[in-house]
Amino acid sequence: MYRYSEFDTAFLTERNAQFRAQVERRIDGSLTEDEFKPLRLMNGLYLQLHAYMLRVAIPYGTLNPDQMRQLALLAQKWDKGYGHFTTRQNIQYNWPKLNDVPDMLDALAEVGLHAIQTSGNTIRNVTADHFAGAAADEVADPRPYAELLRQWSTDHPEFQFMPRKFKIAITGSENDRAVIKAHDIGLQLVERDGVLGARVLVGGGLGRTPMIGKELSPFVAFDDLLAYLEASVSVWNQIGRRDNKYKARIKITVHEHGIDAIRAKVNERFLQVRPQFKGADMALLEEIKTHFAPPAFRDGSVAVFKDAYHHDPVFRSWVDTNIAAHKQDDHAIVTISLKKQGDTPGDATAEQMRVMADLAEEFAYGELRISHEQNVILPHVHKSDLPAIHARLKEHALATANIGLISDIIACPGMDYCALATARSIPVAQQIASRFEELKLENDIGELKIKISGCINACGHHHVGHIGILGLDRAGVENYQITLGGDGTETAAIGDRTGPGFAYDEIVPAVERLVHAYLDLRVHADETFLQTYRRLGMAPFKAALYPEAQANAA
Repeated sequence: MYRYSEFDTAFLTERNAQFRAQVERRIDGSLTEDEFKPLRLMNGLYLQLHAYMLRVAIPYGTLNPDQMRQLALLAQKWDKGYGHFTTRQNIQYNWPKLNDVPDMLDALAEVGLHAIQTSGNTIRNVTADHFAGAAADEVADPRPYAELLRQWSTDHPEFQFMPRKFKIAITGSENDRAVIKAHDIGLQLVERDGVLGARVLVGGGLGRTPMIGKELSPFVAFDDLLAYLEASVSVWNQIGRRDNKYKARIKITVHEHGIDAIRAKVNERFLQVRPQFKGADMALLEEIKTHFAPPAFRDGSVAVFKDAYHHDPVFRSWVDTNIAAHKQDDHAIVTISLKKQGDTPGDATAEQMRVMADLAEEFAYGELRISHEQNVILPHVHKSDLPAIHARLKEHALATANIGLISDIIACPGMDYCALATARSIPVAQQIASRFEELKLENDIGELKIKISGCINACGHHHVGHIGILGLDRAGVENYQITLGGDGTETAAIGDRTGPGFAYDEIVPAVERLVHAYLDLRVHADETFLQTYRRLGMAPFKAALYPEAQANAA
């Protein structure tokens, strides 16, 4: 993985010193909150419902053990003993004191981490497939290209005060695990005639106006990629709306102008900026690639794994749900669930972070990944080590076998923390997960992705949930709308709204009715909820969701 250079270290040192001085001026009253706000947002510091919140970037979701241990230190020393992993491959600390934040940033810099551009109208943390470099199905590891984009976008002089925030995601596989179609720009690595490049999508996004990205170019060779992205962002920066922040994202610009007009403007701008890229970016890319060489995978028997799999049903259940195929047949990708039923999705204690760091160091060649689904991944594990890893995870409440199942819920912090939220998300997620654990239906249900947002900003990605839940305020009362059929993969779709919302105490029974309807409607046990919904449409699910309306109509 990428290691910071002397330039990187000096840059962070200077940037953190500047912010320390700004914090001191805020504390002594030299800066008002209005004056301080743009300065703190440039450094990832929000003012939330109860306290400040520091959002730390985890570039393309990749960490080493020392970095994970430092994140644990921040949680223990300056917060309440835990951190919250987000859908943008960041970690958030919900309770820091303002005067401690400069020390937190200095501690992050010691291990090559920061909070720059995790807020503000800039290019945010570049995210990537959390199985990058390990997945059996990828064309190439997308992380070197994500690192190139990170360096290009950090403090880019033209892109610090854009119409709104801008998010880029990249995947190296046809199987989209990075939700590229719901980003301002989505990149998919593709190969054409032996040349590696990227398919470029533009104008995706969720929030109050959800849209699926459109293809801007089917193929851009990597020699041209930075210039092409520079042109794309520059065009939007010039013509994007600044009169209304709700219509300022690039998805609205693409919608209002049309993809053909946008493509023509980008191609015109590309011809102007391309001569400025004289090969330094490609030389930098080649240097970056040296940091992402695959580990020296060890050989060895997998007999221990096979024996445990056949004789230990608890271990077998965990393997069946939490293990993915690795490009090395004798290795596996391990997803550690941060979704134990009844817990807060995405939260990890300082102790758990240290345990995961130790496991990565001992068994996973020193690598960890954070997924947009708020879980942690050990990307390279020899199968013979899986029983030992599972045993250690069980000791620390990290062995929940539910990846992709109904309790593996994405949820934003909601009204428990966020000043923008209009309803609670965390308790709803906890209650749904606990209810289906009581019913012992989770494995019978199979793959079912529930995503919950506490307001229309959609930080919980509810629009692309198989079952999406949006919490709103209706005359001072929490009201939860349900959408069905959303999808965040390569077959991405925005979910369909079912009808009137449900009160807080009605939402879990409503989800239960939907699930029971699915179990009755599916043609066989392997037909997923999403497949059943796409086959039958809304009508039978709506009938189950609103039985009183059906009875009245009869």
